[in-house]
Amino acid sequence: MKYTGSCYCRAITYEIDLASPDDARTSVCHCFNCKKFTGTENGITAKIPRRAFTYMTGVPKKHESDNGSGALLTREFCADCGSGIMEYGAHAGENTYVFHGTLDDPMNVLPPKGEFFMKYKAPWMPEIPSE
Repeated sequence: MKYTGSCYCRAITYEIDLASPDDARTSVCHCFNCKKFTGTENGITAKIPRRAFTYMTGVPKKHESDNGSGALLTREFCADCGSGIMEYGAHAGENTYVFHGTLDDPMNVLPPKGEFFMKYKAPWMPEIPSE
């Protein structure tokens, strides 16, 4: 199955090619790092095999920093509009995490299957049903 996405200004577009939607695991993360990067209560990313992701147009800017636990985290984003596209680090292996909101049809594809860092979740946030 193919999924497409882009940054807000569409200077960067991409395609994800998965054999099955089960090859992706979308999760909601409540860690402080995701909150700071997204400017929201959480980050929602789809974990996919890196080889399934292809940039179609544009070249992202990269930012590397300590994720708070001593591991290096790389985030790729649009230098024009600032939209985060993906993130990955030493613990990701051959995977990358694509920011779910950059998918062209985020309401209907790759729904969240779980949550992380629940102790940092705002009490007003509803729970995501897990599979």
